[in-house]
Amino acid sequence: MHPIVGTWDFTLKTPIGTLNAVYAFSDTEGVVAGTASTPSETVPLAALACDGPRVTWRQSVTRPMRLNLDFDVVVAGETLTGHSRAGRLPRTTVTGTRRADQRG
Repeated sequence: MHPIVGTWDFTLKTPIGTLNAVYAFSDTEGVVAGTASTPSETVPLAALACDGPRVTWRQSVTRPMRLNLDFDVVVAGETLTGHSRAGRLPRTTVTGTRRADQRG
């Protein structure tokens, strides 16, 4: 089972302010899948790839504006760090903490 599996509280520090989201990752027969949720929407993650502790994926959001995002994070135990990017916009710093009762 990949170390990303579980439920995570994410903080994204964007140029327009800090956003919070909940990410849920699952593993079904070796295939990792996930969703991202905010109070306004839940979206599936696409092109999710795991390479050791490094995880990348794409997602589309409609709020606060319509964007296609690319994520690149590294899992270290119960935390993760990395960034996301939407096209030519500046990189967004991403941090996450796994919910204690949600590992795998």
